[in-house]
This record gives sequence, C-alpha cells and structure tokens, in this order.
Amino acid sequence: MSRANKKSPLIVILGPTASGKTELALRLAKKFSGFIISADSRQIYQGMDIGTSKPEGEIKKIKGEKIFFVQGIPHFMIDIIPPDQEFTLADYQKMSLPS
Repeated sequence: MSRANKKSPLIVILGPTASGKTELALRLAKKFSGFIISADSRQIYQGMDIGTSKPEGEIKKIKGEKIFFVQGIPHFMIDIIPPDQEFTLADYQKMSLPS
C-alpha cells in the first residue's frame, strides 16, 4: 500500500466531565502535531461557555474559515452555531466527516 492510501490514526478520548480529557487531548495533539474535533453536544453553541467546560481559546480566521484555537491547537466543532439554531446528528456528521 502506498503512503498516500494510509489513513492517519484516530485517538478517541472519552470520560466524565472534569476528568482531564481536554488536558490529555492537548498533550496528545501537541505530541503528534494533531488537532481536536469536539464531540460535546453543548460546546458547538456560541456563547455557551459557562456549564460546558469549554476550554479558553480564541477564534482565528484561516482561509475564510473560523477555527477555535486552544494553546495553539486547532479545535473543530466548537462555537459553530448560535444557541437558538437547531443542530442535529446529521448536521454534525456533515460538518465533521471528510467528504
């Protein structure tokens, strides 16, 4: 198999709130030059910072796309829609999976 056909490894971190998932994810992303895709059902909403344990970060616009960065690591699927907008699992799949 050629290198072009190889897929990058996927690391999934699961656990209860306040168990250290974000800290571990940041360490791994830095070690492997990776990024983070959030699967938190509340962190997708803009302005819902209190009660979601959303990490402190900043939004940068790169090639016309707004990307949330924490400690220099890009995070996807955070702060992407207003809280009054419906967002379904199908919407999440469309936005988070490669086409």
